[in-house]
Amino acid sequence: QVQLVESGGGLVQAGGSLRLSCAASGRDFNGYAMGWFRRAPGKEREFVAAIRWSGETQYADSVQGRFTISREHPNMLALQMNNLQPDDTAVYYCNAAPRVVPGTTGGFWGLGTQVTVSS
Repeated sequence: QVQLVESGGGLVQAGGSLRLSCAASGRDFNGYAMGWFRRAPGKEREFVAAIRWSGETQYADSVQGRFTISREHPNMLALQMNNLQPDDTAVYYCNAAPRVVPGTTGGFWGLGTQVTVSS
C-alpha cells in the first residue's frame, strides 16, 4: 500500500520558519517527481514547489526565494519555508507522480499537514 505522510506543520509567527517533511513508502519512487501543494481555507488547491528526478526545481511565484524544496532520498521530500506570512496558512500536501507540474491532480497524495502563520 502506497503511503505519503507529511509532518512538520504547526503554528508560527509571521517571519518565522518551518520545515515540512514527506515520507513515501509502499513502492519504488525512483524516476518519480515529487512536489508540494497547498489548500488555504476557502480556496482551491495550488501548486507550491516541485522537484524532478533530475533535480530540477520549480516554484510558485508566491514562494520563490522563501521556500526551498529538496529530496535527500528517492522516498523523502522536504520543504524549508522561511519568512512565512499569513497568506501561507494552508494545509500542505505532498505529491509523487511521474511528472509534477502546477496542474497536477494525479499520482499519489498524502493527507496533508496544517501550517498556520499568525500576524
